[in-house]
Amino acid sequence: MSTVKLELQLSSEELLKAVEQLHEPEFDKFVSQVIILNTQRKAAKLIKQEAELFLKNNQDISYDAQIYYHQLRAKADEENLTNEEYRELLRLSEQIDQLQAHRFEYLADLAHLHGVSLVELMKSLGFQT
Repeated sequence: MSTVKLELQLSSEELLKAVEQLHEPEFDKFVSQVIILNTQRKAAKLIKQEAELFLKNNQDISYDAQIYYHQLRAKADEENLTNEEYRELLRLSEQIDQLQAHRFEYLADLAHLHGVSLVELMKSLGFQT
């Protein structure tokens, strides 16, 4: 086995010159190891991006706001809302709509990361399409 003695920090150019000194079998092994390292780094980055997108996708309004929204919807169905409650229902509805729109954006980004269509991703995650 060939060895390369390293005493100081090397620039990428110096490292390349050191790699050039390797014999064919060691060179092939080194290249394979570099490819594996590169793949692992990309996978780690992909996993991090995926996790961030899932966290963003699961953001929601507070539990109390959800309960209040449903109470306001029930009052609206009974046509029993005050003007202030109506404005609050509109505000909460807008907030929920924005969250839903962002969810689709995050899912589209996630689909892009995996190289699949949004519909394929949603099916694989169990969403009804």
